[in-house]
Amino acid sequence: MEGKQPQAPGAAAVPGAVAEEPRPEGSDAAASDALGRPLGPTPSQSRFQVDLVAEGAGRPPEAPLKAGGEGGAGGKGSEEAKGRFRVNFVDPSAGDESPGEPGGGSSEGGNVSFQNGGDTVLSEGSLHSGGHHHYYYDTHTNTYYLRTFGHNTMDAVPRIDHYRHTAAELGEKLIRPSLAELHDEIDKEPFEDGFANGEEGTPAGEAAATYTPDSKGVVKFGWIKGVLVRCMLNIWGVMLFIRLSWIVGQAGIGLSVLVIAMATVVTTITGLSTSAIATNGFVRGGGAYYLISRSLGPEFGGAIGLIFAFANAVAVAMYVVGFAETVVELLKENGALMIDEMNDIRIIGAITVVILLGISVAGMEWEAKAQIVLLVILIIAIGDFVIGTFIPLDSKKPKGFFGYKAEIFAENFGPDFRNEETFFSVFAIFFPAATGILAGANISGDLADPQSAIPKGTLLAILITTLVYIGIAVSVGSCVVRDATGNVNNTIISELANCTTAACKLNYDFSSCQKDCHYGLMNNFQVMSMVSGFAPLISAGIFSATLSSALASLVSAPKIFQALCKDNIYPGFLMFAKGYGKNNEPLRGYILTFLIALGFILIAELNVIAPIISNFFLASYALINFSVFHASLAKSPGWRPAFKYYNMWISLVGAILCCIVMFVINWWAALLTYVIVLGLYIYVTYKKPDVNWGSSTQALTYLNALQHSIRLSGVEDHVKNFRPQCLIMTGAPNSRPALLHLVHAFTKNVGLMICGHVHMGPRRQAMKELSTDLAKYQRWLIKNKMKAFYAPVHAEDLRDGGQYLMQAAGLGRMRPNTLVVGFKKNWRQTDMRDVETYINLFHDAFDIQYGVVVIRLKEGLDISHLQGQEELLSSQEKSPCSKDVIVKVDYSKKTETETSIAFAPSSSEKTHSTSPLNLADQRLLDASTQFQKKQGKSNIDVWWLFDDGGLTLLIPYLITTKKKWKDCKIRVFIGGKINRIDHDRRAMATLLSKFRIDFSDIMVLGDINTKPKKENIAAFEEMIEPFRLHEEDKEQEIADKMKEDEPWRITDNELELYKTKTYRQIRLNELLQEHSSTANIIVMSLPVARKSAVSSALYMAWLEALSKDLPPILLVRGNHQSVLTFYS
Repeated sequence: MEGKQPQAPGAAAVPGAVAEEPRPEGSDAAASDALGRPLGPTPSQSRFQVDLVAEGAGRPPEAPLKAGGEGGAGGKGSEEAKGRFRVNFVDPSAGDESPGEPGGGSSEGGNVSFQNGGDTVLSEGSLHSGGHHHYYYDTHTNTYYLRTFGHNTMDAVPRIDHYRHTAAELGEKLIRPSLAELHDEIDKEPFEDGFANGEEGTPAGEAAATYTPDSKGVVKFGWIKGVLVRCMLNIWGVMLFIRLSWIVGQAGIGLSVLVIAMATVVTTITGLSTSAIATNGFVRGGGAYYLISRSLGPEFGGAIGLIFAFANAVAVAMYVVGFAETVVELLKENGALMIDEMNDIRIIGAITVVILLGISVAGMEWEAKAQIVLLVILIIAIGDFVIGTFIPLDSKKPKGFFGYKAEIFAENFGPDFRNEETFFSVFAIFFPAATGILAGANISGDLADPQSAIPKGTLLAILITTLVYIGIAVSVGSCVVRDATGNVNNTIISELANCTTAACKLNYDFSSCQKDCHYGLMNNFQVMSMVSGFAPLISAGIFSATLSSALASLVSAPKIFQALCKDNIYPGFLMFAKGYGKNNEPLRGYILTFLIALGFILIAELNVIAPIISNFFLASYALINFSVFHASLAKSPGWRPAFKYYNMWISLVGAILCCIVMFVINWWAALLTYVIVLGLYIYVTYKKPDVNWGSSTQALTYLNALQHSIRLSGVEDHVKNFRPQCLIMTGAPNSRPALLHLVHAFTKNVGLMICGHVHMGPRRQAMKELSTDLAKYQRWLIKNKMKAFYAPVHAEDLRDGGQYLMQAAGLGRMRPNTLVVGFKKNWRQTDMRDVETYINLFHDAFDIQYGVVVIRLKEGLDISHLQGQEELLSSQEKSPCSKDVIVKVDYSKKTETETSIAFAPSSSEKTHSTSPLNLADQRLLDASTQFQKKQGKSNIDVWWLFDDGGLTLLIPYLITTKKKWKDCKIRVFIGGKINRIDHDRRAMATLLSKFRIDFSDIMVLGDINTKPKKENIAAFEEMIEPFRLHEEDKEQEIADKMKEDEPWRITDNELELYKTKTYRQIRLNELLQEHSSTANIIVMSLPVARKSAVSSALYMAWLEALSKDLPPILLVRGNHQSVLTFYS
């Protein structure tokens, strides 16, 4: 393999080995310092694999050894090079060769040595072949471990690389040795999957782990350039120059400061909350969306991400139109309009937004430079105004500007609301000027250290901008009167006796202003230009404020949208996730934002849009505050922000204030925002994106479940609250769907359902299966909308596993009380020890005070031999080679004749993918789905022969409450005496009506104890013949020995003793055939066999005789404690 092959970004690295130059003695330390960052795992590599890269790869010869684990070693001379580079195959056939021998260049026993010349013995293909070879470092010669503690260990010391996600930007993820590698026997394969617990990489994760982009040229900003400058520019908007003086005129200095303070309270609380979330772990790109989605989950994050990105896109239009309006004003003053006002705004706006797009697309560095220039202009404009306030010119006095005067301050301190303005309407006009605090957080992906930059920059920007707002409000209110004519002739020559206004005291008579004036705080939006030392600088400030805000929004919107699309919450938008260049610029997002902005600029009706945008921003502020409250409330151990100056209750107040302010600004826009957020929330919840971000919603769900479970434990059970809580012995849940769906029919939203799966066989293998199955089958249950838990255990046999589950499954009051098993259909062909185990399960259940339900379908329950199921079907899609256990599953209904023609009978149980199903298998498949369909108008027959506490009656009642079964009627069958049939029927009708259970009919069977038909008795005797002991025909000693070895055998004595009970089971089957052969489902009392008195074979024969050739039947026996009551 000559040279390193070029790789596409995200491609898995080519495994191989670096050929190192022989080093002189004593270079160990240097070598270990040059420790390479290992690559993450790829599916066919284990984590201790050596990375094969030949010397001519264009990297310097001293490049360190890259390894899939913690590797890299320095050598002690050329003769030991082979030992340094040795890779061991764990090969069971290789004998017991110690991996610890130094040197040892032989390739026996699976060892492969690499020579000094850099020739690789392993080819690329051999590492990627399908075979399960496992490679691991020989720790005796691995200096990384020697370096840790000075002793030879495979254990890794704590380091940051073990805790990384598989994200390339930050450096590679190292994988610490798994517990199995440290703990398992050395002669076995120590690890097979190459992944640490719960970190099985998705394909995307693996690609990210193995690909590190070139970090040169990536622009990252510090807290001043990245956050402070951006936030200040975004907060200082047009309001500062055009509207602030008018607000002071309307509300007065006092209330204006209050308005500013109220807005600041909301933004400061949000700033603190943003800081808390931003410092709770590494922040990637996506700003507000990233913070909210990772905290509250994809539902809220997805909703806010979309409207926040849209709000930023429309905000671009709003700011650009503000800029264009100012330019058009200047053109109008100089008589240089192009067409008319409206069209000029459109033309200038369109040109401006194209220029801004150019700056943004040129890259973040250019955009940042433009922002700095704009900030300088803005600060100069503010300085120009402040200097102007100290230079009162006589020419400006008729326009209302007199310099700092106590009289003007006193007069302007109180409010003077006009034209139906109120405190809240003035607040609504000012508040958008305070937004913009997320401008820095929105480009979180472009910050060098978002965790320290976002809190510092955001909070300092809020402080500086607030002080400037208050300073300008006070100074303009102290210098300029509310009304002025602008007419020089209004100077007062003779003193007026009754001077009340400040202007009058300063020798100006503006009393004519009651009708119509164009100057003063109330009438002139350009007061700041008039006051300033050099008016064009204020125009430059307005341009700067609008363009900088537009630029910030134009950058924020695509970045947020890109982050949203990357998470694939809205699959339709996936195309916008693609980034270009070193900085991963979302060019497609820029174009989309540009088009949205241009569209709104051409509409040019922004008075309607503005309140909606403000409300969109406020909705995201509210959710950021709520995120902090929610995360604190959930007490998740993962919530530990480095920023400590937050309080969950203050954040909650902040969230409520944001919602109130939304209504203050515009009630209909607030309602619209709520509806849009709710709609998107419902959409994302319904779609259930496959993401897991460890959100506080999950943490709170856990906390609530825990608290409620503990609270429930303190409450005694009551018969009114009894629920059948079922432990179903399903094995793999997808192998017995009929069993699952039938039990689900009476436990869904009513009681607990646990699918028990006993793994038998070698412990080591079973333990491995347990962990993989747990995740796989729980996912399967959720995917199939089963409200159930999956509980696997490892045991020597089914009985032990059943005991473990019955004793330990569940939590507190949420524990199973009913064991559900499928009927053992093949009991006559199987090993009788298995039957003994199966029957003992019932005895164990009764011992632990469980009820027992046995479910039988005449076609059978287990379809695992037909289902190569998802795994095999998916593996066939993945690999071209054919699999053995795949069948075409045909769910369409066929008549028997059609089916027998379509499917030629096949004797083999496992059918090849090309062969059709045989008739029995087709029927089994049809039967396995029968409870998923709507059950028509039919009967559920309840044979309540023995009082078991009422479980036999409760289960059918619960089934009829479900939608699929609601048309079914309950018929009740009871045993009775022929001469008392009417009496018994009336007694049962009374009982059922007291239990408030509807029934369509009650039948009293007086002939239960009639002797069954001879042919049925003969068939029963023929069935049990192979299992009888026949002790009469054997010597006593031999018979006793045989009974001891095979306790399941039926003795003659036992058969005689239980003759009546045997006949009853046969007779009941005849009655069932007669009365219930058309029922949808039969629920019947399960006969109980006395422990150690009735042999397993006889009991099994009873169940067989009772339930054969019938519709689906549930044999039910409660634990003889009441589960029904007629008391309220």
